[in-house]
Amino acid sequence: MRDASVTWPGQAEAEATAAEVAGGEATDPEPAAAEPESADLPLWEWSPPEDRGAEGASAEEPHAEREDPPKPEWKPVVTPVEEIEVGPRQRWGALSQLSGHPRMRVWRLRALAAAIVMVAFSILVSWKLGLTLAVIVVIVDTIYRARKSYPGKVKLTAAQRRTRRQLNKLGRAGYQAMHASPIPDSEDQIDHLVVGPAGVFAIDSEDWDKRLIVRTKSGRQLYHGPFSKKDRLEHALWEAQRASDLLSGETGTQVAVRPAMAVYGPKVPWDVATIREVDVFSGPRLRKYLRRRAKNRDVQPLTDEEIERIFKAADKAFPHLSSGSPAG
Repeated sequence: MRDASVTWPGQAEAEATAAEVAGGEATDPEPAAAEPESADLPLWEWSPPEDRGAEGASAEEPHAEREDPPKPEWKPVVTPVEEIEVGPRQRWGALSQLSGHPRMRVWRLRALAAAIVMVAFSILVSWKLGLTLAVIVVIVDTIYRARKSYPGKVKLTAAQRRTRRQLNKLGRAGYQAMHASPIPDSEDQIDHLVVGPAGVFAIDSEDWDKRLIVRTKSGRQLYHGPFSKKDRLEHALWEAQRASDLLSGETGTQVAVRPAMAVYGPKVPWDVATIREVDVFSGPRLRKYLRRRAKNRDVQPLTDEEIERIFKAADKAFPHLSSGSPAG
């Protein structure tokens, strides 16, 4: 007695599907390569799937070479200016910044003065005279302020003013100083050119963040927090060399100028440190630094005649200045 075949649910459909697949493999000369999922493709190689018509065409021509789909061209998304809406808060913020500009205050005062003159003379005489005088007021005020703040006049920083106040107290000790002296043929300046018994100095006043520490490494590197100050040291050395060249040319003898850097803000953990030939010290210790330099046995002190001669040469060597201001 032969056993009856047992058919599981769905087994007939699975066998039919397998037969169709086997028949397709028998008729197709080459099996179609499985296309990778879109998630496995790089973003720049992705392209939309082809429609059913294209698949039918490729099935009819199995030997034809399939061309790679063109890569989509990336284009930036640019929002036209006309589509950007500026809210009322942004408009008022821009106007407040503009009104807070220092020159806006000058123009407001200038316009107010012109308006007062125009109204007063328009009532008393005629509007033509009032308008003419208002224009004259604006022109005169513009010329006056332009001459008052001419480019040759340099405003001192807070650190430079602190150094100047200390140098002013050394006038009785024979020190003379020029402040914010522009260097000829350059856009740089010497913060303080000092001539006194201890010699000639080119001092830079540095205003640094007091929250960061000041440290040195191997006597050749200066750091303010994580920031290297090598460029400031090299600049101070260059300023002193330029001053030495100019003073030596005016006096006819070699004049040595010592570079120094007075640091304000952070605490300097040493008295005086010579780093890359530049004396670095805390700004409030400036007078103490000069007094110690004058007592140094290796320093040849300058006489009163030499101080006066070098200071006059400095006044000529820096033609941008009208006259040198003594330290006392």
